[in-house]
Amino acid sequence: MIRLSSIHQPPRQRHQITRFLILVLPLFAFISVPWLAHASGLLEITELITHPEQYDRQEVVVSGQVTNVQLATNRQGEPAYGFLLKDQAGTLKIISLGQIEVREGDQVIVEGVFSRLRQAGRTIIYNEIKALSIKPMNRLNPDLVG
Repeated sequence: MIRLSSIHQPPRQRHQITRFLILVLPLFAFISVPWLAHASGLLEITELITHPEQYDRQEVVVSGQVTNVQLATNRQGEPAYGFLLKDQAGTLKIISLGQIEVREGDQVIVEGVFSRLRQAGRTIIYNEIKALSIKPMNRLNPDLVG
């Protein structure tokens, strides 16, 4: 990184560089703030299981390991799939439309709508997320994963 004090420039150019930085740096902060807020919204699975009424029909973000992957089709004949998402303390059911994006054992981040219960015919399904996006962590940029 180049320090401004180490550059020997006329005062007018230094002023232009300083003004540019003052205008541009807040834009980077503005761009990164939603990402930080989103990242801090990551919930523990146990939080959803312990307080399902608080998150019912709300958009949530969770992470865990994919197990018990099952292929399916919806009522319109479109491809769908489901799996269990596990972390150290709990398990949730995840459902998604489209072609399968995960494999058994993947560590993933799931963003979707949580339902504390859903009736499917005579069956009641508890603690389920209808996925809006599923991102395998091994496909994320390793520099961004801590």
